Amino acid sequence: STGAGRRHGARDAGGRVVKRRRRPALGDAIERIARQPLQQHRLSCRHRTAQIIRTTVAMHRHQQEVLAELRAIHRAIRFDIERQLAHFKTVWRDGTDEDIFCELVFCLFTPQSSAHRCWSAVEILKANDLVFRGRCEEISGRINMVRFRNNKASYLVKAREQFSDNGKMRIKSILDSQPDVFQRRNFLASKVKGMGWKEASHFLRNTGFGANLAILDRHVLKNLVLLDVIPGIPRSLTSRRYFEIEDRMRAFAKEIRIPLAHLDFVLWYREAGDVFK
Repeated sequence: STGAGRRHGARDAGGRVVKRRRRPALGDAIERIARQPLQQHRLSCRHRTAQIIRTTVAMHRHQQEVLAELRAIHRAIRFDIERQLAHFKTVWRDGTDEDIFCELVFCLFTPQSSAHRCWSAVEILKANDLVFRGRCEEISGRINMVRFRNNKASYLVKAREQFSDNGKMRIKSILDSQPDVFQRRNFLASKVKGMGWKEASHFLRNTGFGANLAILDRHVLKNLVLLDVIPGIPRSLTSRRYFEIEDRMRAFAKEIRIPLAHLDFVLWYREAGDVFK
């Protein structure tokens, strides 16, 4: 009976032969195992692709919303922007050398500090006759609202010496010696201690020469990333990188039909909620 069981297979309680499942061939098993990761990989790729598409669509939709917001802001504050830009032109045209130097001091103070607080600091120094006569320690002691006040007081004193001739301020004639606004910016960024490309552009805008310059502060850079004008905020702004981003912002301003000089105000307004220096 044992031999019969082996020949004909195992039987159940009723005496019927129970067929055993065929063991899969080794090649079949290997193929099935190999196919599983491939299927999982395909599913994973499809999932990632769908996720990328959803993210891209969401980002595009958000960019369009931000762009619509920028255009709405520009319509709302355009008159204020144009009035401020017109005022900046009078600063250079009608202002004294001392007035222009105070604008320079303001821009020296602004890195990593509130613009409103920096202008308040300039006003305090003017009221106490320290802009043109104060020692570094006296200036530093009066500008507690400005970050890195000791360094910035030192920058003020050095700039004052640089733009003075026999004790008289000559900043307008010195800057007028530069052939164009870009050479003027290059001079300021390379020769004035504490002044980089952003600060030089800011100063030139505030004295009426910024129609074609970008002021790439953190507010502007953050929005340029959001609008996909640049891929990310750079760790440092070398001259080459600054000019590349400025060119991109200039092209973007042309594309959305908001003048470059206006776009800086619009982006600032979106973050700070006002039109200021």
